[in-house]
Amino acid sequence: MKDEKLKKLVFTALLAALTCVATMIIRIPTPTMGYIHPGDAVVLLSGALLGPAYGAIAGGLGSALSDLFAGYIVYVPATAIIKGLTAATAGIITHTLIKKHSAHPALSVLLGGIAGESIMVIGYFLFEIVLLGISEEGGFGAAALSAGIIASAAGVPFNVVQGVFGVVVSTILYPVLRKAVK
Repeated sequence: MKDEKLKKLVFTALLAALTCVATMIIRIPTPTMGYIHPGDAVVLLSGALLGPAYGAIAGGLGSALSDLFAGYIVYVPATAIIKGLTAATAGIITHTLIKKHSAHPALSVLLGGIAGESIMVIGYFLFEIVLLGISEEGGFGAAALSAGIIASAAGVPFNVVQGVFGVVVSTILYPVLRKAVK
């Protein structure tokens, strides 16, 4: 039992590091001051391979560290929560479909990934409304809220592209990697 726990901790740390590196190494800048990256594939794999709890730690920690190292300090807490929830959601759905419904692993990862990435898109949309609304001059009034919604909505298509890429890559890699983690 001790060996299994140690193995899970090691894979959690490994996937956190891979999430950080995958997020930082290839960055495609977007007009909204953000960037598209392959890190979400590792976030989803973390949930699918490790389960919701350890997957959330790996995905949330690795993604938050990449924001910290890249200088996106204000995003660090939100990223930890959003990416942690992304991995946890993917993990819950993937594991439930495989274990309780005997669903095909690739289909389970695909559906878990879609749900997880939906959390990511909605999470950043809501966070950026607050962030951009607060940063407007004069505080968080109706005009600031309106500006925040408009500015945040501009990032949604880029987050969707990143999410789709993450779902596709994690669905392809899961069958190969699950044997290493199990």
